[in-house]
Amino acid sequence: MAPRIVFIGGGSYQWTPKLLLDIADTPSLAEAEIVIEDIDSRPIPDLVDFVHHIARVRQVGLRATGTTDQRAALEGADHVVVCISTGALDSMQHDLVIPERYGIRQSVGDTVGPGGILRGLRNIPVMLGIARDMEDVCPDAWLLNLTNPMTTLTRAVLRETSVTAIGLCHEVTIALYTLSQILGCDPREMNPIVAGVNHLPFITAVDVDGEDGLAMLRDVLADPDARARPLAIRGITGHEAVSAGGAFTVDSLLASNRVKVELFERFGVLPAAGDRHLVEFFPGFLTEESDWGARWGVHLTSIDDRRQWLAHYIREFERLRGTDDLPREPSGEMVAAVVDSRLRDRAREIPLNIANHGQVPDLPADVVVESMVTVDARGTRGRDVTPLPTVLAEQVRRVSAAQELVVEAAVSGDRTLVRDALLLDPLAGRIDYDALGRMVDDLLDATAAWLPQFA
Repeated sequence: MAPRIVFIGGGSYQWTPKLLLDIADTPSLAEAEIVIEDIDSRPIPDLVDFVHHIARVRQVGLRATGTTDQRAALEGADHVVVCISTGALDSMQHDLVIPERYGIRQSVGDTVGPGGILRGLRNIPVMLGIARDMEDVCPDAWLLNLTNPMTTLTRAVLRETSVTAIGLCHEVTIALYTLSQILGCDPREMNPIVAGVNHLPFITAVDVDGEDGLAMLRDVLADPDARARPLAIRGITGHEAVSAGGAFTVDSLLASNRVKVELFERFGVLPAAGDRHLVEFFPGFLTEESDWGARWGVHLTSIDDRRQWLAHYIREFERLRGTDDLPREPSGEMVAAVVDSRLRDRAREIPLNIANHGQVPDLPADVVVESMVTVDARGTRGRDVTPLPTVLAEQVRRVSAAQELVVEAAVSGDRTLVRDALLLDPLAGRIDYDALGRMVDDLLDATAAWLPQFA
């Protein structure tokens, strides 16, 4: 029987179109029933029509309906894809502007730091509402979370409900593709070992067709001729060609990953997230002395930048709606792969965010971690047991502990726990103690419309 896949926050122009194409191009899912649910009714008809457009072009039986009724959408669901943003850019603007007044500038602001913590506080109650509806109407469905802060939100669902929740992030996939270009190998030949939390995972080892991939990387870094090698690639998320003539070279990829390379050379393991995320976990890269990350090639993402991105996603969606030349290249997201593995009981090993049952021994049991995971009809389980170097283990522990406080604060509505989480967070906790207390009040007051638990 064809699966019923429900998109909560399905009006997302960033996520839903690419995921729908992946689903249509996966044979076991090509006849799926899609439900587009969103609290905003405006994009729903267009995205339902897009499902039918894909079905016509691909000549498959994909079908869709749309609704603003969450419980009705979840009836009979097999998989629930969540891509929400509580308060959207209106709330996120406060996450960035208020901390900047206190001397904290954020390159992303959606995972850690003041922005990540406030975003977690807003999204956790909504996520728990989704999960509790799932407990009532589709208790066997899997919740596939694409929303940030991914670790925190997935942890809240697993801690507070009986729902199977999995976090899916593309950063490790992008890192492996980038590494394959640097090494000149086929990414399908790469078998990594990964440990950490979302947006702070580390590749502690990678087998490349029987060779040590990290040793190969060290050799490339030491070889000027290898670094000058041109690359015939169209582009990579978050990277721009910086070599002469605008073409990619190995060196241009390395220049786009300066923080990643610096941490690799320092600690011997490779961070598997983009530099704009990494600097928020290691705020020594995000200082006035470094021109707020510019010395390391990091750009601070503003709300205006995000508005421009949203406009781009809408334009791209309109283009896809108007053409039969739909892309067949996989998006790099893992929703279709996870659903296919469960549906066909086809085991895959992919990077996912699940509860820690020993795969990251530096962290407590049950906190959510990012690692290589085996997924099939029986569920998910960590594949490897992977300790981290001492300094990195301590940093990941600190981040995880702050995330646990965020979950508790969001559930309890306790403002003192928000302050505790910010004190523990590497980026937020670096400012004056009293100023941090004032910043907490300012953030909670400015975003009170989306934080009913703190009323």
